[in-house]
Amino acid sequence: MKDATKKSFDIQEFIQTLNTLDPQNIGSWPLAVKILIYIMVFVVVLVLGYMLDLSGIKTTLEAGKQQQVTLLGDFEQKMFKAQNLGTYKTQLKDMEDSFGALLRQLPKDTEVPGLLEDITHTGIGSGVDFNLIDLGTEARREFYAEQPINIKAQGDYHAFGAFVSGIAALPRIVTLHDFSISPKGRANARDGSSPVLLLTIQAKTYRYSEAPPPKAKGKKKGGKKK
Repeated sequence: MKDATKKSFDIQEFIQTLNTLDPQNIGSWPLAVKILIYIMVFVVVLVLGYMLDLSGIKTTLEAGKQQQVTLLGDFEQKMFKAQNLGTYKTQLKDMEDSFGALLRQLPKDTEVPGLLEDITHTGIGSGVDFNLIDLGTEARREFYAEQPINIKAQGDYHAFGAFVSGIAALPRIVTLHDFSISPKGRANARDGSSPVLLLTIQAKTYRYSEAPPPKAKGKKKGGKKK
């Protein structure tokens, strides 16, 4: 009974002591209070340090998980490519063979006169009137050469459609590029006929060329030898 009374008294006394502490004079505080304050500060520092350190660890962990997912995806892609490397090589060889066969099917001569005649007949048969058919400068590529043909003509929508279809049906490989269409007027405005249009287009034909394109020769440095 005496021990309980003494303990209660000691606690009350300790609380009263805390209430009478002077914050301006910490040096006069009792030793027990100082030790308690030190312990509380130490615990607070430990908790804050743990929380801050744990936050950094969480950030590092999330970054590591994301990197793991990325690396795993890269690994799966590379593994898939490695497993199918033989198939890719076979497909590449087949494509190279097919490409070489197509190149060898191109004529070794542009045969421009015959092609111009075919284009002219196709245009006349389609109802197109030619204003200009001009040969451009041949361009050399690695395995082939392309010959541009500049065309200016006039006609209506149906004539141009038939002309383009006729060009696509030619036995020679001819592609059409850089076309522009502008109105010229109506053939007869009274009977509601289709408007006359001006067509500017570039056709290109190709020929097989085994020789690589010629390299530009550099200028010789230095003056004439005496």
